Amino acid sequence: MAALEEAARDATRASDREHVTPFLRNNRTRFRVDNLTCPVPHLEGLRWTLDDEADWRRISAIVERLASDSPPGFVATARAAAGVPPEVAALRNEGLAASIAADQPLATTSFDRSTALLARAEQVIPLGSQTFSKSRIQYPVGAAPLFLTHGHRGRVWDVDGNEYVDLVSGLLPVVLGYRDPDVDYAIRQQLDRGISFSLATDLEVELAERLRRHIPCAEMVRYGKNGTDATSAAVRLARAYTGRERVAVCGYHGWQDWYIGSTTRHLGVPNAVRELTDVLPYGDLASVERLLETRKGEIAALVIEPTNVVAPPDGYLAGLRDLLHRHGALLVFDEVITGFRWSLGGAQVVYGVTPDLAAFGKAMGNGMPISAVVGRADIMRRMEDIFFSGTFGGEALSLAASIATIDKLEREHVIEYLWFYGARLQQATQERIDAHGLANVIEHVGQSPWHILNIKDHESAPKEAIKTLFLQEIFCGGVLMSGGHNVCWAHDERDLARTVAAYDRACAAVAEALKCGGLAERLGNRILRPVFSVR
Repeated sequence: MAALEEAARDATRASDREHVTPFLRNNRTRFRVDNLTCPVPHLEGLRWTLDDEADWRRISAIVERLASDSPPGFVATARAAAGVPPEVAALRNEGLAASIAADQPLATTSFDRSTALLARAEQVIPLGSQTFSKSRIQYPVGAAPLFLTHGHRGRVWDVDGNEYVDLVSGLLPVVLGYRDPDVDYAIRQQLDRGISFSLATDLEVELAERLRRHIPCAEMVRYGKNGTDATSAAVRLARAYTGRERVAVCGYHGWQDWYIGSTTRHLGVPNAVRELTDVLPYGDLASVERLLETRKGEIAALVIEPTNVVAPPDGYLAGLRDLLHRHGALLVFDEVITGFRWSLGGAQVVYGVTPDLAAFGKAMGNGMPISAVVGRADIMRRMEDIFFSGTFGGEALSLAASIATIDKLEREHVIEYLWFYGARLQQATQERIDAHGLANVIEHVGQSPWHILNIKDHESAPKEAIKTLFLQEIFCGGVLMSGGHNVCWAHDERDLARTVAAYDRACAAVAEALKCGGLAERLGNRILRPVFSVR
C-alpha cells in the first residue's frame, strides 16, 4: 500500500497513472521489484487480456484450438495455445502500449540520482564505470543518464526512472534484445546444473560445432570472455605460426598492449612493444604492399575489421589475403562487431573472403561475456604450444547463452531484420536531419546493422560541442545513444517513432544553436571528447 501511495503521489505520466505498476517496475532504486518467471519455456511473451469484443473473438479462437482431451489448468492451456498464429495469440499489453503512445511530449529532464550515484561510484571506481564508453567522459554529467537499472526488449531504464529506446545495446552485444526468453531460459536451465566446472563440459563441443557450421574459417575454436581475448589470442597464434614478431592493424582491436600501444592511449605500454605494431589505412592495398616490402619477412599478420564505417572496395579483402600470403603473413579478421550481425558467419560470408584466423564476440551471447578465436586447423593446433588458458574459458552460463542465441539466429529472421530495420531507421532519421538543414553537419556512415553518426565542424561551433548538444537533446527525447544506431531484433515500430521524434527535437536544438552561435562557450566543460579516434 505504501508503494501504491508513493506512486499515486509522484507518477505524472498518464500511462503510469492508468496502469499503476509500470511506475513501480521502472523505479527500481525506490521500490523492491522482483520477477516471477514463467517456468514453461517460450511462454513468457503470452499475456491475454479481455478488454473488448475483438479480444473476445481472439480468445475464443484460442479456446477452439485446444484439444478436447487437454488436462485442466492454465499451463496446459498456454502450452496448447503456443502454436496458434501470432495474429491470434498476440494479446499483450495493448492498452498499455496505446497509453504510452499517447504520452506526449516525452521529455526526460531529471538525472539527479545518476549524478548522486556517480559521486559515490567515483570514490571506489575510477571514472565511476568499468568501461570508457559507458562513463561520464562519453555522457555529460547532469544532462544524461549514467546508471541503468534494467532493460526489456529494446528499452532500458535509468536510476531516475527514465525510459529509453536503447540504441547502444550494451555496445553491440545485445542482438536479440534484453531478457530474450529463449536465451534467459537456457541460462536458468544451466544455472540449475552449475556455472564453472573442474573439467570441460559438452557445451564447449556443441558450441564449437555450431561455429564451425556457420563460419567459413572456423575449423577449430577456442573461447575467451571478451573481444580483446580473441584478437590477442589470434596475434599470439600468428606470431607462433610464422615465427615473426611484427603485426599490422586496421581498426579497433581491444585494450591489450600489442594494439593499444599504437593509439594515443598508450600510457603504460613499453616502447619496445609499441614498436612492433604498424597502423594501416582501410581500403588501401598499396599501403599494405609498401609495408610488406619495407618490413620484408617481419610481419606475422594483419589484424583488420573487414568492414566498419564503409563497405570494402571491390577486390580489397581478397587482395589483402593474396598479398599477405605471398609475403608469408596471415590475414586475421576482427569480427567482434560484424559476427552474428552482418550474417551468422560474419563479414567473411557476406564478402566471400575466408581469412586464416578470426575473432568473434559481442552478439555471440546476447550480452553474456563470451568470445572466440577461430581459424585454420593447422594454425589453431598451435594452441597446444602457446599459452592461452583461462579459468573461465569454459564458463557454462555463457556457453549455454551462446548456443541459444545462435539457435535463435538460425531459426528466426533476426539478421535480415537488423538490415531491414537499420535501413528504415537510417532513412527516417536522415529525413529529420535534412529537414532542419543539417545535412552538411550530421551524416550517417556505416551499414544497416550498425550506423555511426559522423558529426562535422560548423563555422559557429566545433563538432565536439555539436555532438554534446545533440546527445543531450536525444536523451531528453527518451533515446539512449552514444553516437550511432546499434539496432537489435527487439526494436519495433514504437521505438522507431520515438527515435524519429527525438531526432526532430535534437536537430531543431542544434540548428537553433548554430544559428545563434556561441555553443561551445555555453556548454563549457560539459563538451564530450573522444577517448581516441579509430574510424
